[in-house]
Amino acid sequence: MDKHPVIMHINYCEQGQSIDDLCRKACKWGYDGVEFRRSRFYQGFTETPEEYLDSIARAMEASCLKFALFGYPTANLMNPDADQRKKELDEAVEFFDLAGKRFKLTVINAFSGNLLNADKSLDYSEYDKHGSAAATEDHYQWAGEGFKALGEIALQYGFKFAFETHMCYLHDLPSSVSKLVNMIDHPAVGVNLDYANIACFKDAPTLKDSIKMLGDKLFYVHLKNAVSIPGGGRLATGLSDGEINHREFMRLLIETNFEGPMCLEAPRDGDREWYAQEDINYFKSVYADAFHGR
Repeated sequence: MDKHPVIMHINYCEQGQSIDDLCRKACKWGYDGVEFRRSRFYQGFTETPEEYLDSIARAMEASCLKFALFGYPTANLMNPDADQRKKELDEAVEFFDLAGKRFKLTVINAFSGNLLNADKSLDYSEYDKHGSAAATEDHYQWAGEGFKALGEIALQYGFKFAFETHMCYLHDLPSSVSKLVNMIDHPAVGVNLDYANIACFKDAPTLKDSIKMLGDKLFYVHLKNAVSIPGGGRLATGLSDGEINHREFMRLLIETNFEGPMCLEAPRDGDREWYAQEDINYFKSVYADAFHGR
């Protein structure tokens, strides 16, 4: 886009598409970049980080894409075992050093590790019982120590880490992610606002209040949508079809002088390639209306 790169989340093309194919398609559909995951091991791939990053670099060079971003996972820093936390951190530092040498990185979608309540009887979907609700000051300290170190490599290569507001993580809500980021107090560590995740919580803060609370630590946004289901729960929809008004979202971002990339995401099953095209066409219209002449 004119002022903000529009990024395609990799989950639009995790249905068997190759890296070459998804980069070519994302470019054709009008995206400026892709948010890849940090690895593909969960899909059964056994490639090294170097092989993975080199395949992305080749695919991007063959397409018109300008930006490679990386997301889940970053490093699991919620483990009480200090040796395991160090191992996770060392692997993350190595990965982002390799990535920084291959790409002009801008923002990394960051995670500090899954955090569930010790009460195993609680369902994963009881989000208000997990994440920050189950956190101790040790969890904040462990995440803080790790991301202060990661922040230094971000400074070295000129990019930033942004904690995604995500259920069942320490950084699930604006209040907890603000506490974490303020505690870290590093210029390269901020927030990725995914308001559709926040909306899953009971008594969720409004979109306006969420943006206001994050202030100048808002480095990145994820855009997706859903509708409430009678009796509880939420059903994922297309970007234009749910309860979150992205026209209002854009207006609020203008008021804060937001300058980061915007990532569209596909949290629903089906023909995700078609959703990628529908969602960016809607987003282009909303973006043009909001930012015209600015």
